Amino acid sequence: MSGILDSVNQRTQLVGQNRLELLLFKLNSRQRFGINVFKVREVLQCPPLTSMPKLNALVRGVAHIRGQTISVIDLSMATGGKPIEDLKTAFIIIAEYNRSVQGFLVGSVERIINTNWDAIMPPPQGTGRASYLTAVTEVENELIEILDVEKILNEISPLNTEVSEGFSADIDKEKNKDKIIFIADDSSVARNQVKKALTALGMEIEAAKNGLEALNRLKELAAETGDVTDKVGVLVSDIEMPEMDGYTLTAEIKNTPELEKLHVVLHTSLSGVFNQAMVKKVGADDFIAKFHPDELANAVQKWFGND
Repeated sequence: MSGILDSVNQRTQLVGQNRLELLLFKLNSRQRFGINVFKVREVLQCPPLTSMPKLNALVRGVAHIRGQTISVIDLSMATGGKPIEDLKTAFIIIAEYNRSVQGFLVGSVERIINTNWDAIMPPPQGTGRASYLTAVTEVENELIEILDVEKILNEISPLNTEVSEGFSADIDKEKNKDKIIFIADDSSVARNQVKKALTALGMEIEAAKNGLEALNRLKELAAETGDVTDKVGVLVSDIEMPEMDGYTLTAEIKNTPELEKLHVVLHTSLSGVFNQAMVKKVGADDFIAKFHPDELANAVQKWFGND
């Protein structure tokens, strides 16, 4: 087990090439789940947890780790399952999402696998847990489920999605009246958050569920005039998405003549640890860490119609 924990801490810088590494874990059953290693700070055996008043029912307590107090969320309970009972044998995955650090209580941690985003598929429809899944993949003939952590966190502590009262949209509506803001994000919660924040700009918004779907739709729009910027003002894209990640999507856009002038804002929960060199390498115009409505709206406004 110590080898797995050391590996997590040493391999969190993997980005690009449409590749990713998944840390596999279990909750209360044989079903395996995965989390992107790039979001993981460390993995440790569950330390003593301190109960505090008025904690959300899904938060089992707080842990004091390396001088920081971290809320510990029971991932089994958060996805509709039974609580993880034996804390002495359980583990905590310390991860960073949306500018904050959380601990996720899991039953066991197994190993890290190396895979490609094109092997990560949207979740199947009609399964009971589907609303908490953002993607699935197959490893050794077994289905691995990837949880929509942003949905879980939003249920525990909903984010503000409205821009501040002092925000003033500064877009030439007449010049851009026929253009849209395009969003690519695999999390339904994240898509809705972005839509609500960007409605303040007064523009039409269209969304795709992953990078491949976004690329195909952008090519369709470009085919109408020969240049996608005649139809789309800016693309706001997540980085982690099934089938094609945001880095690869950006690179494809910048290497396709009818798409290359499109401004791309990468918008991701990989806050604090993202690879700035990779953002520049693929040609993205901006990077915004999730989730601050004013920052996002200002970033989109800056690039909208800025040829």
